[in-house]
Parts: sequence; structure tokens; C-alpha cells
Amino acid sequence: MGQFGRKNYTVEDATRRMERYCAYQERCHQDVVDKLREMRMIPEAIDQIVVHLIQGNFLSEERFAMAFTRGKFRQKSWGQNRIRRELKMRGISDFLIRRALGSFSEPEYRAQFQHLAEKRLESLQGKPPAEIQQKLYNYLYYRGWASDWIYEFLNGKTLSGP
Repeated sequence: MGQFGRKNYTVEDATRRMERYCAYQERCHQDVVDKLREMRMIPEAIDQIVVHLIQGNFLSEERFAMAFTRGKFRQKSWGQNRIRRELKMRGISDFLIRRALGSFSEPEYRAQFQHLAEKRLESLQGKPPAEIQQKLYNYLYYRGWASDWIYEFLNGKTLSGP
């Protein structure tokens, strides 16, 4: 054990740990580098381990971008804007972001938006129309859906209050 009860890792130990970490679920380079820094690895060791993970196909930014996009779209009903922002924060290239977001068809994307908007609208029934509109807009916008789609939905629905 190192200083303050923290374990010191050899490059081999850290490499095996990162192989398991990446095998468990798709990771981006930033996740791996952050984890290695937490383990107090030196920059040269971090570079060596990341190269090993890429060469061993444990780490792929493209696979991560595709899996992340699929998961957030299908499980959390996030829109393109939110997914794009989150991927950018993880250092994913614009090319890979466009590719991942392009993996959904327009009808599939619209259907997800429609389902989410109607479900949220239903939960807001009984409130004044202005409040419904504001809450619905905020909810959908926060989840990354395009403003023009939100306005289109709001204008197409008659929002009745109490």
C-alpha cells in the first residue's frame, strides 16, 4: 500500500484492470485516462496502456459513440442536441458524433419524440395551459430535442387547463 492507504499499481496491473474496465462496457478514451489518473499512473504509463487497449480492441471511440447514442436515445429518450453535447464533453470527434447520430432513421427519431412529448403532456393534465406549455417545453428542451419540433408539437396540441 502506498501513501494514505492507496494501492500502487504496476503498469501490468493497471493494464489488466483497464482491460476488465473496458470489457464490462464501452468506454471513451477520456474515461480510461481519468481512471488511470485516479490510480496515480504517470503520463507515460497512461499512454502505453491506452495504446495497448486500442490495439487489443478493448477501446474504440467509434463503438463507444454508437453504444452511448443508442443507449441514451432508447433508454433515456434523449434528443440529438443532448447526445451531441454529452459526446463532445467526452472528447468524441465531430465525425464520430455525426456518424452515431445518423444511425437512427428520421421516422424512428420522430416517433421517439412524439411518444415522449405525449407521455409528458399526459402527466401535466389539470394544470393551467401556460404552465403546461412552459413545463413541456423545458422538459423536452433539456432532453435535447430541437426547439422547432417542440413548438410544432405545442402548436399542434390544444392544451386545456382546469
